Amino acid sequence: MGLLMEIHAQPAVELLQKVREKIEKVKDYQAAGVMKTNVPFMKVPVADVTVYFKNPDKIKIKNDKGISLVPKGALSMSLNQLMINKDFTAIEAGKDNVNGIPVKIIKLLPVDENAQIALSTLYIDEARALILKARTTTRENGTYELVMNYGKWAAYALPEKAVFTFNISEYKLPKGITFDYDDGSKKKTDNTQVNSNKGTLEITYKDYKINQGLQDSVFK
Repeated sequence: MGLLMEIHAQPAVELLQKVREKIEKVKDYQAAGVMKTNVPFMKVPVADVTVYFKNPDKIKIKNDKGISLVPKGALSMSLNQLMINKDFTAIEAGKDNVNGIPVKIIKLLPVDENAQIALSTLYIDEARALILKARTTTRENGTYELVMNYGKWAAYALPEKAVFTFNISEYKLPKGITFDYDDGSKKKTDNTQVNSNKGTLEITYKDYKINQGLQDSVFK
């Protein structure tokens, strides 16, 4: 049985290595984008943001309106967060499609049963070695899903658009931050607002500055 699992896992490990090699091309980046936050019963303005990242796990989102509305699990918007830890078992879990693109499904099970990430399911475009969707279940911060569309920065595994979906029950406002609340009396026509248990954070990227040598002071 163990030998069969090892044989079954080998192609998954090889594909993950190709994905990792592409992701690891990026040592740091500074990206400009537009962020839309959709949380039921809360009106959050669309904002210009600057996203900073430094390998392996530093990430910061600066909002032009001075408001940070990013759930803790949004750190997973950096695919490095899923790939830097190699202490997991990779298992093929079939095929599917994401936005019409065929993908291979790979599940990552941590070797350490007490690891913060309990399970990650990756939907990988095998032809381009790109993760199109990732669903991650954590022990403390619930389950999060990340869906990505790629364009001109695909060679670096950097998306043109990323949509992060999270459970409202896990959502915590930063201290001292208040917003205009929607009391729910208005009729919702946007399908993304139908499920009141889910919130979304969407970033459309306009530009990346890659491997420019970001200093650690940026993240303080």
